[in-house]
Amino acid sequence: FINTLANFGIHIPEAWTKAPSQGGIINLPAFGIIWVLVLVLISGVKQSSTVNNIMVAIKLSTIAIFLAIAVGHINTDNWQPFSPFGWFATQPDGNNIGILAGASLVFFAYFGFDAVSTAADEARNPQRDLPIGLIASVTFCTIVYILVSGTLTGVVHYSDLNVSSPVAYALSKIGYSWSSTLVATGVLAGLITVLLVLLYGLTRILYAMSRDGLLPAAFSKVDPERQSPNRVILFCGSMISIVAGFFPLGTLAETVNIGTLASFVMVCIGVIVLRKRQPDLPRPFKNPWGPTIPLLGIVSCSTLMAFLPGETWHRFLIWVGIGMVTYFAYSMHHSKLRHP
Repeated sequence: FINTLANFGIHIPEAWTKAPSQGGIINLPAFGIIWVLVLVLISGVKQSSTVNNIMVAIKLSTIAIFLAIAVGHINTDNWQPFSPFGWFATQPDGNNIGILAGASLVFFAYFGFDAVSTAADEARNPQRDLPIGLIASVTFCTIVYILVSGTLTGVVHYSDLNVSSPVAYALSKIGYSWSSTLVATGVLAGLITVLLVLLYGLTRILYAMSRDGLLPAAFSKVDPERQSPNRVILFCGSMISIVAGFFPLGTLAETVNIGTLASFVMVCIGVIVLRKRQPDLPRPFKNPWGPTIPLLGIVSCSTLMAFLPGETWHRFLIWVGIGMVTYFAYSMHHSKLRHP
């Protein structure tokens, strides 16, 4: 976002683009973007969907332009060695730097797909649309990730890509400096779509939890005109904007990664348990091949969690403790499923 503004001649003082722990005052762009997205969500699902579709179109156009330009400049020597640190390499200080360590850190690239399931209440045919949306989106994005990362590292050696805008940097290296503004705009559009989907998913999850009694009933109130849970949207916006403004991105990414991986593990366990305890439960979409896929999910997500830094585990355990206290102090006694 900073690079995009700079390309248009708008420069923000460095102190207003960094968290206090990084020598700044507040990350004002991150703080402001969250509140813009809050306003979009409050306007309603239809308006949010329109904004998201526009941003996705910009993002995909940018990716297509990058691939069209860069594919002819790939140097296969840049892919040697193909895996310089192997799967399990560690640094002398004990930090993991292998493929699995990298995968655990960039796992946030796969956030948002599970948010499709949170739109079940607002889908016309959720039994059909949700499985198609989840499987198709994961497949499509995985292909795009492979194409972009492969092309990018083929144009510029991976060791030179530790910059704020690697795609724009790669294009400038091959003589297309004019594209930096275009790429920065596309990257910004991509980040906005991810933030919008995740924020939407979070608000609907908290709304559903409130409706089931696990959170105070105030969070399940819906605006009669827009049909959106404005109270929970404003609450989430307040919390997230503060965190985004005052905490470093790297710290947030690691914490979010381990939390999401843990939730995926619990979902996989839940699928197996429900199959065993409630075999006759109506299932519009039934996961094929028995417990095989959930077991693979448990193993893969747990493995990625194991390669996250130790400090991330400390923060995770603190948040789990807060969640446990909330559940046993309030949620367990107000659950409508527990006391129908």
